[in-house]
Order: sequence, then C-alpha cells, then structure tokens
Amino acid sequence: MNMDGRLTVGKAALFTLTGLILLFLIIPNFIVVPISFSNSSLLHFPPQGFSLRWYERYWVLPGWVSATVNSFVVGTLTAVAATLIGSLTAYALVRGHFLGKRFIEALLILPIIIPSLVTAIALFSVMAYLKLVGTLLGFVIGHTVIALPFAITIMLNALRGIDPVLEQAARSLGASRLTAIRRMTLPVAFPAVISSMLFAFLISFDELLIALFMSTPTMATLPRKLWEGIRFDIEPTLAAVSTLLVAFSLLVLAVIGITMSKMGKRGKASP
Repeated sequence: MNMDGRLTVGKAALFTLTGLILLFLIIPNFIVVPISFSNSSLLHFPPQGFSLRWYERYWVLPGWVSATVNSFVVGTLTAVAATLIGSLTAYALVRGHFLGKRFIEALLILPIIIPSLVTAIALFSVMAYLKLVGTLLGFVIGHTVIALPFAITIMLNALRGIDPVLEQAARSLGASRLTAIRRMTLPVAFPAVISSMLFAFLISFDELLIALFMSTPTMATLPRKLWEGIRFDIEPTLAAVSTLLVAFSLLVLAVIGITMSKMGKRGKASP
C-alpha cells in the first residue's frame, strides 16, 4: 500500500511471494500429520485408515522417551544459562560505556552468521579435549553457545527500551545498583526474560548438528533419535514424533508471541 492506503502492484507481488513461501514451508506438515494417524506400516499418503498405534510405539520403543527427557533437561538448562549470561551481557552493552562496544556486540552474534556445521565441529574439538563428549554438561555448553546470540539480541532490544532514569532515581534514593536492577529494571524486562528462555529452549530442543557430534549410545537427544530413525528404520512412528514436535514448537512460539506482546504494551506504558 502507498501513503493513501492503496495496494500497489509491487506490494501485491511481495504479499503473493511471501504467501507462496509460507505455503511451501507449511505444506509438509499437512502431509506428516495425517501419516502419523495412518494404520499402515509404511509412510503412505493419504492414509487408508485411522490408528493411534504409532503414538503408542513412541512410548514403547526403547530410546524415544529417554531421548525426549534428555532434550527437555538439556533445553531447560540451556535456557537458564543462555538467558542469565545473555541478560548480564546485554546489560553491560546497553548501560556500559567502554571502547569497542559495537565490535564486541557484533562478535557475540557470530554463531548466528557462522555455518552451524563449522560451529559443531569446533565445539566437538573443544569438548573432546575436555572429555565432555556425551555428557550433560557438554550438551548444555554446546547448546548455550548457539542459543546465546538470540538471548542477547532479545535482551538488548528490551533493555534499550527501558529508560535508565528509573535506575538512576532508585540509586539517588539510596538503592544499590543490584537493588535498582532487581526492583526497577527486571520487572519491566521480565517478559523479555521469559521470551529469551523460551527461544533458547526451542533452539536447544531442535538442534541436530551438535547432537550428531556430541551424542553417544548412552546420551542422545530427540533430534539425534529422529535422525537415526530416518536412516535405519523408516516408519510412521517418525511422523508421530514429528507431529508432537511441531505441536510443541507451535505452543512455545505462541507463548513467546504473547510475552513479546505484553512486553510491547509494558514498554508503551512505562514512560
């Protein structure tokens, strides 16, 4: 639309292209979900009948539940670590005044720019040297590295929208810096903290490349288990697990959207 609200040819073409791209990304889900309820032992679409046995096999087959638990534990610890480190880093970048701040900020988001395979190989080399391959700590460190730039970005945007006068007023009344942050800044930035944790959890929960390098027979995450299933045992159980992952990811994204909306409303009301 132009300034007077009319739809131009360029805007229409852009909307159409965006819609086609989104449709291309969504279509596989409309195929995987029906297959997960099929009564056939093959990946057959459209399904010939309805059955829940592939969801039952998810609970019965060895390795699936333990891999899911591992993913939840690693994701939770990653979310806490990435949000804590990201919040402290973002606060230093927003409130601090030091040389090279812009360069450090750009350096911290490098894991987003560098190919994931390169990051995974580098992390594997370090974890192997430290004898942390196949350990919970190794997984948390590796996933925190890739989730940290997203946590920093979210907290940077949130803290830049908070007037530093709030902290200055609290400190002028006798509060310490830590008390001013805890009583003034943190409540306003709390929705961003929740969004940061959810984003970090989701990134960790869906991470495959690091899992391929870091997993062992006794310690593997759900994406690694799915990868093994695709390579060695293709059956509709994979579609059932994929459907559960899609539903869970959509739920987390919905919560992120709600918290970000609340953060926007709170930011407008804070002045």
